[in-house]
Amino acid sequence: PPGKKVLIVYAHQEPKSLNGSLKRVAVEELSKQGCSVTVSDLYAMQFEPRATRNDIVGCLHNSEEFNYGVETWEAYKRGSLSSDVVEEQKKVQEADLLIFQFPLYWFSMPAIMKGWMDRVLVQGFAHEFPNCYDSGLLKNKLALFSFTTGGTKEMYTKGSISGDIRYLLWPMQHGIMHFCGVKVLAPHICFAPEYVSEEKRKEMLIAWAERLKTLWKEKPINCSSEWYFK
Repeated sequence: PPGKKVLIVYAHQEPKSLNGSLKRVAVEELSKQGCSVTVSDLYAMQFEPRATRNDIVGCLHNSEEFNYGVETWEAYKRGSLSSDVVEEQKKVQEADLLIFQFPLYWFSMPAIMKGWMDRVLVQGFAHEFPNCYDSGLLKNKLALFSFTTGGTKEMYTKGSISGDIRYLLWPMQHGIMHFCGVKVLAPHICFAPEYVSEEKRKEMLIAWAERLKTLWKEKPINCSSEWYFK
């Protein structure tokens, strides 16, 4: 609906890739609905994935022994996180919906996107014990993981060699997003795009555009471990 804000965190090196096209389709479709869409193109930004001392501007809270979690929490409170992190936090803060668009690497997200999670979702900003899971600091936001796989759909079923695709979503959807209070929409998965026809890839893009048309009517998934492991 008009006025909704969307942040697409996108991790692919090639704009002409299926991931690039999925990102473009999302920008077009959501803009058409009157949403304002922001894209963090991590490779193009040369986003720094490493969590280091450089993320804190100025003096450390404890210069004797470096503890990244404590230091970034303190830096967040006094407004001295590095500008690239602050920039991303602003985008997250404003967004109603976060879409993560990426190719699955080793049953997980690419390092550059994991680094985004590591550096942006700071304590004090995204969570602050006991304010996590349903009371996480980013509640009232939605997230959706949209990704491509190398393996076929059959390879990611319960009885198969790779196990259910949902097992892989537990650390991403539950351990990160739900931990921060974000409600999660069903993932959007394009299985094995490299091994299908051009025609089939076009169908994948059309299916994504179709889903986006009614996305705001969707109910989030059930956040319990049951969704993943039953």
